[in-house]
Amino acid sequence: MTWDTQRAAGIIETYKHLDGPALPVLRALQLEFGHLPDEAVAQVAEALNLSRAEVHGVVTFYHDFRREPGGRTDLKICRAEACQAMGGDALGDEARKRLGVDWHGTTKDGEVTLEPMFCLGLCSVAPAAQVGDRLVARADWPKIEEALRKCRR
Repeated sequence: MTWDTQRAAGIIETYKHLDGPALPVLRALQLEFGHLPDEAVAQVAEALNLSRAEVHGVVTFYHDFRREPGGRTDLKICRAEACQAMGGDALGDEARKRLGVDWHGTTKDGEVTLEPMFCLGLCSVAPAAQVGDRLVARADWPKIEEALRKCRR
């Protein structure tokens, strides 16, 4: 979705009264627009009386914030120790190969963005993945493909 300064101003106004409003504001803006472009950093900095460097620092520190639009569906593969021990690294390699993207990349058709995740809380059924809002236990490529198909419906 394209950045809309007026809509963004309304979102910022909703959260700017909070103590430490930067994270809630940025999260709400990303939920609305799907990413946080340079215009977002500038607008948030001005509205919250912060420097652009401070806002940029927050956006780049937290992995969930995106500077560019992502795909229609996020595929997150757990990279934590339990999942690594149960084949998570190989699963990540297979996903990168099959999707033709590296971590944080989006497929050419704009359908899937591949993200590393550090613990989905499914250690006992590792390796774990998340496709959109669906958790995938004992994940392998066929299970991930099935979850991706369900997201496309």
